[in-house]
Amino acid sequence: MTPSSNPPSANELLKLAHPTLDGTIAQTLADPQSDRFSDDDNQFLKFHGVYQEDDRDLRKTGKKYIMMIRVRAPGGVITPAQYLELDRLSERYANRTLRITSRQTLQFHGVLKSNLAATIRGINESLLTTLATCGDVVRNITTPSSPAEGAVGAELLAQAHKLSEFFSPITPAYHGIWLDGKELQLSDDFVDPLYGKTYLPRKFKIGFAIPPGNETDVFTNDLGLIAIVEGGKVVGYNLALGGGMGRSHGNEATFARLADVIGFITPEQVEQVVLAAVTIHRDFGDRTNRKHARLKYVVAERGVDWVRTELEKRAGIRLQAPRPFAFTRAGDPFGWHTQPDGRKFLGLFIETGRLQDTESHRTKTALRTIVEQFQTEVRFTAGNNLILSNIASENVAAIDKILDAHGVPRPEKISAVRRASTACVALPTCALALAESERAFPGLLKRIESALGEVGLAEQPIIVRITGCPNGCSRPYVAEIALVGKAPGKYQLYLGGNEAATRLARIWKEVVRDEELSVELRPLFARYAQERLGGESFGDWVARVLWNEQLI
Repeated sequence: MTPSSNPPSANELLKLAHPTLDGTIAQTLADPQSDRFSDDDNQFLKFHGVYQEDDRDLRKTGKKYIMMIRVRAPGGVITPAQYLELDRLSERYANRTLRITSRQTLQFHGVLKSNLAATIRGINESLLTTLATCGDVVRNITTPSSPAEGAVGAELLAQAHKLSEFFSPITPAYHGIWLDGKELQLSDDFVDPLYGKTYLPRKFKIGFAIPPGNETDVFTNDLGLIAIVEGGKVVGYNLALGGGMGRSHGNEATFARLADVIGFITPEQVEQVVLAAVTIHRDFGDRTNRKHARLKYVVAERGVDWVRTELEKRAGIRLQAPRPFAFTRAGDPFGWHTQPDGRKFLGLFIETGRLQDTESHRTKTALRTIVEQFQTEVRFTAGNNLILSNIASENVAAIDKILDAHGVPRPEKISAVRRASTACVALPTCALALAESERAFPGLLKRIESALGEVGLAEQPIIVRITGCPNGCSRPYVAEIALVGKAPGKYQLYLGGNEAATRLARIWKEVVRDEELSVELRPLFARYAQERLGGESFGDWVARVLWNEQLI
């Protein structure tokens, strides 16, 4: 349903013409002379978990088309066998790295068209899939990643898997193209019973959280489910609607927004309520302007009361008043910890989320060795890090020895600000990137660390995030310090988010060059060191002092 009389966007017309999402993908796959898919098929590929990209560093010598493939892993938890198979596929068909995403899953980069089908087939043979990890559908669902959450965390993970299965598109094109490898004769009369012929106006993100921890940045999701725990059991969820990070430079009609808490639901009501929210997005989202097509704009423009009434009508329930809760922290668990069952888990810092071997550290090989030898469960965090779990106590020393032998840095030897950092991929593969992110971030952090050290704040855990464009895949707008790419080497500088990810940062400088960042921040760090109250965080100091001084 289009919310206006304006004509639908080109993407809407494409989906309407090919509701099975097949396009001419199968024909192009079968053509050995072609190294790329058409622009139209590129839109369909996203629903299958694939982005067609090119190495932008090589554009002067002609485009070299490569594929990014994203895996669906609700809650970011996979088995040892699954991890080892993904590792093997990345070595054989991709660029020998794996990228942990901000939605707790993995991406392959640098896959050639000729290797695309074999990679996706291998992923499916490991009992994972790439379907619906991109495109105008419900995306990978995030949950708290720490095994320390015990039975409560396990319940949320099971709920995430249930929702993920429920909201998976049912088009036969995915199985036919990637698993059967056949050219399809599909009817254009196909209608997905949940999504309809044109699916959603844009993507839809769902996240769970367990107060007081907010490691999934739950308010940045279209829909957040905040677990209310009493006596060690989940009695229900506070429902939050209308969050989202994406915006566009120079377009004030687009903005980052935190979700509103609109009521409380019981565990038995989750599926029907989430379905109601998704269909509100489906039926009232903007299908004319994709930059204005997220649920957050429906909530912002129609109002919370309207959304609550519409959701109750569709779900056939009456929302209860939200239960009391508070978020006081976010971030990932690092180092060794004990699970409720007595076994151990290890939280590892993965710089910019890139699992790889370098001259200084062979992290990818170390992880392969550990998972192979000790059959550890693997968990990906929303902070781009990794947890190895279900480890017997007697194996701790042996795992430490393997990490040391491969030069993998221990989290305790990494600065607090670096451990709290996240970056999107950006250049050279992301077509939307305006500036560097992943590649530039380690150097930028080094300068920030130096500036903090100069004013006696070397161990201060400040949350810093960088993104190559304003779409905000690294969720920058809730960070204490955020860099948002505007042009090569130039960024917007945002300040004032908080550790619990419950407050949006505000823009401090419209343009800062990367080499000027530490110069810009050092005087602020000096003031913060002198003026902070007790253990006040940098973001809280910014909100208390700079906002009140109307400097930001």
